[in-house]
Amino acid sequence: MSIVDTPERRQLRELTRAFVTREVLPHLDDWERAGEVPRSLHETAAKTGLLGIGFPESVGGSGGDLLDSIVVTEEIIRSGGSSGLVAALFTHGIALPHMVAAAGTRLGGSLGGRLGAGPPLDQDLIDRYVRPTLAGTMIGALAITEPGGGSDVASIRTTARRDGDHYVVNGSKTYITSGIRADFVTTAVCTDFPGSGELTLLVIERGTPGFTVGRRLEKLGWHCSDTAELSFVDVRVPVANRIGAESTGFLAIMQHFATERLSLATSAYATAQRCVELATRWCRDRSTFGRPLASRQLIRHRLAEMHTRAEAARAYVHDVAERVAVGEPVVTEVAMAKNVAVAACDFVVDAALQLHGGFGYLRDAEVERHYRDARILGIGGGTTEIMNEIIAKGMGL
Repeated sequence: MSIVDTPERRQLRELTRAFVTREVLPHLDDWERAGEVPRSLHETAAKTGLLGIGFPESVGGSGGDLLDSIVVTEEIIRSGGSSGLVAALFTHGIALPHMVAAAGTRLGGSLGGRLGAGPPLDQDLIDRYVRPTLAGTMIGALAITEPGGGSDVASIRTTARRDGDHYVVNGSKTYITSGIRADFVTTAVCTDFPGSGELTLLVIERGTPGFTVGRRLEKLGWHCSDTAELSFVDVRVPVANRIGAESTGFLAIMQHFATERLSLATSAYATAQRCVELATRWCRDRSTFGRPLASRQLIRHRLAEMHTRAEAARAYVHDVAERVAVGEPVVTEVAMAKNVAVAACDFVVDAALQLHGGFGYLRDAEVERHYRDARILGIGGGTTEIMNEIIAKGMGL
């Protein structure tokens, strides 16, 4: 029995599977075409106890840790959901942790309270944003990426100039997950000259004068996860909406990259596992030239290779996640875990669609959605190339 496979986490899997079967599968195709999931799904997930997994009860969460969050993500996809659904429903997983950590609360295997702040300011953010979001009544997003840059966080050019009890924010963000629906956006801004790397995190509410949510971005995949461009023109944000001390934003972002990357790695290997299941079922049921596809050695060996890569990726991601959960500094290993899982996913989804033949190319095929959704996993949270650079540095190169 591994740490991820305990009686309690088996019950969590059963709860997640029941939620997906009842609340997701009858509607997922419609949400894909609508371009978003309904707000009511957040409330339903909260009442079920899933939305707050990984967040302490002291801030309105359901308790548990990083490993419990991984179990939920894995089971959503294995039960017929998608990585796009995970991105849409659990965006708070990247929007809230900085607030929780700044308030000094232990979260997901890492100690908060290191960002130069604490009560009462950060506790106020817990009450105004964290609790309602974990109750499913608010939706949060994280805004870091800008039109002129992606993985180079230190080069952020959106500025925040202090003016009394407010900051005046100017700039723009893009590729913001849940940006269309978000009630607030945890936003990385530069509190020195643009590109200086002196970053601060501010919570900016929808409806604040000068804050504009731009067009809905059309994407290759993750169709049920809305994505937006954001614009800030002389937006006045109260100092009370600052997360932690000024100029601690870069550290805060870096501290939480590990959990974001492991979440994406989990989506990757879980997608691979689901596609192995779909392809195996198809090859058993589909007959050509009077014989099931699975009766052919070539097909069996391809399925065996797919299964091996998916299971190996799962085992490695679990191993790294267990080390992160107890506080080990495994930056290099997290990067390797993400790349291993993404590579396994890329191979498996391509092979699975090929085995499905023409049917796999249709929107009616679940494997078609996974094929499209998988492509972002090697880009989001740090590209494969950035992960390789981290790995190279860990090797002393």
